[in-house]
Amino acid sequence: MDAATLCTVAVALTVLPNRSQFFMYESMTLTCGQLGNSSDWRVMMNTSPNATRECRGSGNETDKSSCFIDHVLQLDAGVYWCESEAGVRGDIINISVADGDVILGAPVHPVAEGDDVTLRCERPTPSSNLTARFYRDDLFVLSSASGNMTMRDVSKSHEGRYRCVLGDEESPDSWLTVTVQHRERPHSHLLRILLPVTGACLWLVLSVLCFYRCLKGKRDSDLSYTDVVIAQGHKPPRIKETRRISGEFPLSFLTDLSDHKHVSPFVSTSRLCCCRRRVNTLSSPQT
Repeated sequence: MDAATLCTVAVALTVLPNRSQFFMYESMTLTCGQLGNSSDWRVMMNTSPNATRECRGSGNETDKSSCFIDHVLQLDAGVYWCESEAGVRGDIINISVADGDVILGAPVHPVAEGDDVTLRCERPTPSSNLTARFYRDDLFVLSSASGNMTMRDVSKSHEGRYRCVLGDEESPDSWLTVTVQHRERPHSHLLRILLPVTGACLWLVLSVLCFYRCLKGKRDSDLSYTDVVIAQGHKPPRIKETRRISGEFPLSFLTDLSDHKHVSPFVSTSRLCCCRRRVNTLSSPQT
């Protein structure tokens, strides 16, 4: 969005009194934004086809952003808006001037959906003897002894063309515009907070799990097949290795020698005989 568009949103045409219908010879003031704060804007008007001009008003104002009309006439009825020096236009306001004694006091600008809106049926001099009748799109809505009609919590269904009738006189038509606002759900703000937090926690848990799996896989890969020794059957210890460990033959081994079991082919006959005698001595009972 450029700067000119931002200015268009910020600067709006205000009307005093705050209504879109006026009696003849009333005074009216139109201002672009706040006085003295919109010098780059000017009030424009179009009261007849192909008659767009700057609103000069009744005085000799040096501030182009404001237009004061001392006595409103029928020729002042038309559309008004704010326009910048670059040619950017703001919202258009339709001003009506009644040639009778009844006007409808309606909001100048569009109203927001959900707001309360009050329409007033007015005369130049207050009167309490007549009941006002209100119409929307030429259909009767209600009668009011106070001359006011209040609509609560307005929606798009309230949008339309309104007028009022006092006695035998009626006001000019006034269009009511209702703008729709996208309201957030009650828990939408809470969800905006919880969703990122939940996502961050989930990401942290997944990161820890992935790190653990990678660490475990690295430890398992440190064990290679070269560290595994597969035994292919039991081999009896050699005589030389047994003597190196214990210093002499185990008794069970010597006993097996008597049956010629597990005899190494390198054991001599004399040593075998010696071993047999020793076995007999160890196995005989002592007296």
